[in-house]
Amino acid sequence: MCPALLFLAALTSSLPCDLVTLYSGWALTSAGFTSIIVLEYAAMKILALSDHVVEGIYSPAVREQHGDVDLVIGCGDLPYYYLEYIVSMLPVPLVYVFGNHDREQYTADGRRLTAPAGGQGIEGRVARIGDLLVAGLGGSIRYQPRGVHQYTQGQMRARILRLLPALLVNRVRFGRYLDMLVTHSPPYGIHDGQDPAHVGFKSFLTFMRWLKPAYLLHGHKHVYGHGQVRETQVGETTVLNVYPSRVIYWDDASREG
Repeated sequence: MCPALLFLAALTSSLPCDLVTLYSGWALTSAGFTSIIVLEYAAMKILALSDHVVEGIYSPAVREQHGDVDLVIGCGDLPYYYLEYIVSMLPVPLVYVFGNHDREQYTADGRRLTAPAGGQGIEGRVARIGDLLVAGLGGSIRYQPRGVHQYTQGQMRARILRLLPALLVNRVRFGRYLDMLVTHSPPYGIHDGQDPAHVGFKSFLTFMRWLKPAYLLHGHKHVYGHGQVRETQVGETTVLNVYPSRVIYWDDASREG
């Protein structure tokens, strides 16, 4: 085996436990989602959500409208009860990142929630779900000195660097770094805003240029009406603003090698 592969093999064995277990995917058991086996999905229908509760989804009608989805992705700034309701109605995996407005939340019966139950957070992680390779980088640009889930441009660069070992392992094992980057904020200059809270991250542009995920999914920027751009092609990556909901069809046949 060449030295580079030996190095990457050693790197895999030293990855944090939560990262390695995420590689195994999820199986639905009586105890919930566990990282035991890889689901056999080569093609997936994905429901992505962000920033706003959609009445038609937060209702029994979700089974009629989206009963055939294979995966739910939360892109941040969503009530935890909303995501919990969706996965209670649709028995599929949920992965999510946090938005800049996500805090501890309290239910009507007095429960304190720090994250949605029944799902898997992928903040700063790389995960495999079926044949889909995903990574999560939530939060927004820092616009408050002590804001939660807020980062400077430099801090987001550092978060990306911490993902690189796992992404390199993906390249060796699966022939590609990543299929989908899940974020809350958009890339700089693409679907972002000029106000301090909605400026995008410059490091996402570098990420797309070098690692070439098929998709970057984000929320954060609310869009109303048909005149605003929600989808932009950047090299090999399709950048999608999923606010407030979007269905994505993914097929890994075009991603082989």
